[in-house]
Amino acid sequence: MFNKETVSQADLLKVLALLDSLNMKFWIDGGWGVDILLGKQSREHRDIDVDFDAAFTEALLAMLEKAGYVITTDWRPSRIELHSPVYGYIDIHPLVIEESGKARQASPDGGWYDFEPDYFSEAVFAGRRIPCISLKAQKLFHSGYELREADKHDIKILEDIPAQPENG
Repeated sequence: MFNKETVSQADLLKVLALLDSLNMKFWIDGGWGVDILLGKQSREHRDIDVDFDAAFTEALLAMLEKAGYVITTDWRPSRIELHSPVYGYIDIHPLVIEESGKARQASPDGGWYDFEPDYFSEAVFAGRRIPCISLKAQKLFHSGYELREADKHDIKILEDIPAQPENG
């Protein structure tokens, strides 16, 4: 079976259309989230990281599997990675979203990661507004671990992006 190892901009846009079809809250995180904040693709990406409303976990998995994705890593409730021979990898992160705008993601080791309301934003990329993790949160999420070359690239991009107004 063909094993697609990168996710192109065209793949991203097709996956965004799939995500939009569920009418759920979601935000692009990780490397594609950095490029969305930048407004253009700056490097190749292995996957698409998606933070989403955990209430849609089963519906999202069913839709992705119908689109040809297969689960490759299942660390529920914190994350699930899937692969498609057409679209590449997607790494989905269920968030418990509170009425206040805060959210929580389960930690693989137990406990929770807390997301403040200003961690959620949107930016224009490829001619459309795309929900993504904010500049503030991206900077925070790119710290506290051993950085890969892709992470160092992303940090350089993040440092060059002007601060966003509140609520993105």
